[in-house]
Amino acid sequence: MESLNVSYLQLDLYWENSQANLDQIEEHLTGIESVVDLVVLPEMFNTGFSMSSSKLAQSMDGVLVKAISKWAKQYGSAIIGSFICQEYGKYFNRLLFVHPDGKIEKYDKRHLFRMANEADYFSPGTERLIVNYKGWRIMPLVCYDLRFPVWSRNQFKLDVEGHCQSEYDLLIYVANWPKARVGAWDKLLLARAIENQAYVMGVNRTGFDGNHIAYNGHSTVINPKGEYLNEPFESMGIQTALLRKDSLEEFSAKFPVGRDADRFEFL
Repeated sequence: MESLNVSYLQLDLYWENSQANLDQIEEHLTGIESVVDLVVLPEMFNTGFSMSSSKLAQSMDGVLVKAISKWAKQYGSAIIGSFICQEYGKYFNRLLFVHPDGKIEKYDKRHLFRMANEADYFSPGTERLIVNYKGWRIMPLVCYDLRFPVWSRNQFKLDVEGHCQSEYDLLIYVANWPKARVGAWDKLLLARAIENQAYVMGVNRTGFDGNHIAYNGHSTVINPKGEYLNEPFESMGIQTALLRKDSLEEFSAKFPVGRDADRFEFL
């Protein structure tokens, strides 16, 4: 069965300085010692969590997307992260999944953070994204989405042989989640892994942003049993984890909670 080698960058982001952030990311990418399948960056990795959408937005054919596409090809790794995107006269907190072959898939943040008035500066997304990559089905989401379990709920169905099949194998959250509420971040990531019987990655930032909000990371990887593969950490840096598909499928077969899951549809 396929394994997935994943790395994630926990960064102290330069406030509203896209080029400085791109430069530091490129420097960190050169420090990844092994060949990895997937690299995950924080939410708004080139600006920090800014509401200056009209000033900082880039298009899908801008410098940032070209840089990520170059890195994905150069390192042979898919790259995930969100940025401020302008499209059709609107602004989106847009997550990109950039494949090494140049293919780009996108997800626009569904749940906009009310307490920062994010909805005044961005439009919400309307569709979930599940990416098929190297034999894995991956659902990427953004920060505040973590608090809404229905949106991330793994849906299960029986195949023709009677086996219970999940909708996805890996759930990823990219975030700028403040230190003041990091306890909720820790607990909700564990809950999402257990209830969805899937691997979960949470990738956050460190440092202070331009609004003097403190962040202490706690980026992590959790297995479908709700156990840490990599413990949450607070410093800047890169961590890597190996996700095993055979381990996931063995656990799902022995403990098939999906057979008893509630059925529902998104309206």
